[in-house]
Amino acid sequence: MPEQEEINTAQPAEINHPGSKAQAGSQAHADSQAHAGSQAPRFYMRFTPEQRYMHATLFTTFLGLAATGLPIRFSESFWARKFASTVGGFGAILFFHKLCAIVLTIAFLIHVKDVFTRSWLRHEKGIFWGPTSMVANWKDAKDLFGHMRWFLGMGPKPKFDRYAYWEKFDYWAVFWGMVVIGFSGYAMWFAPFFAHFLPGWALNAVLVIHSEEGLLAILFIFSIHFVNTHLRPDSFPMDMVIFTGVESEEEFQEKRPLEYQRAIAEDKLKGRLAEAPGTWQLNFSKIVGFTAIFIGLLLLVLTLSAYLRE
Repeated sequence: MPEQEEINTAQPAEINHPGSKAQAGSQAHADSQAHAGSQAPRFYMRFTPEQRYMHATLFTTFLGLAATGLPIRFSESFWARKFASTVGGFGAILFFHKLCAIVLTIAFLIHVKDVFTRSWLRHEKGIFWGPTSMVANWKDAKDLFGHMRWFLGMGPKPKFDRYAYWEKFDYWAVFWGMVVIGFSGYAMWFAPFFAHFLPGWALNAVLVIHSEEGLLAILFIFSIHFVNTHLRPDSFPMDMVIFTGVESEEEFQEKRPLEYQRAIAEDKLKGRLAEAPGTWQLNFSKIVGFTAIFIGLLLLVLTLSAYLRE
């Protein structure tokens, strides 16, 4: 889960001549252009280790919830019964489903606590507004329509900032899922407790809500999210930045030109310099990433086949 966090940057070196920020930004841009022709490409930090660990927890538990929830949803399917017999029955599947739900809930609450701690206690700017915020704004609406025009060959491609409109949609979809799917799941798990203040029809409704909303989330993640993040032309076959945390200067300029230009203007580009990912890190990231994509696409195919046969 990419958190709405500005990457910490080192303080720029003191400038001993007038013009400070403007001249410093120009110097940073000149240094960047001069380096463009050098042998080793520059890499810049996009996601902190904490953000990558949070995302790893998110996609791991989501895969676990999908892999255990779908066999329960389509328990009459051949592949569901086969999977259940392999792991010890549907009771074992339900146990792992609940375990993944607990881990995901804890991770979500930690993230919410971090957001409010930074915004209300530390008074950090840019959490709920501004170009680095995950909260949608008017520019996102213009980017959405501009992107559609670009798809149809009717206009230029929009210039995106730190987070594009589809990334913000994915981020807030997690909140929707945790409220709707999470609450309905816990209501079924602790039905005797919730029966004290929910009518009987509501407990019947949460079963349908949990099943259908969970199915919708699985179909969205394994199709739309995978395509937007990994399978689009400028990222195919996989966007490695969420695994490595860094991206090349070329990627930075091409995918997020407004953020890149702002980093130059504010003399923060040097503070975000990072080491190139090592071979082991790239290989490990590819193994994890392609495994997750394979599992997701397999579950998507099994889901569609079972759903169409109902």
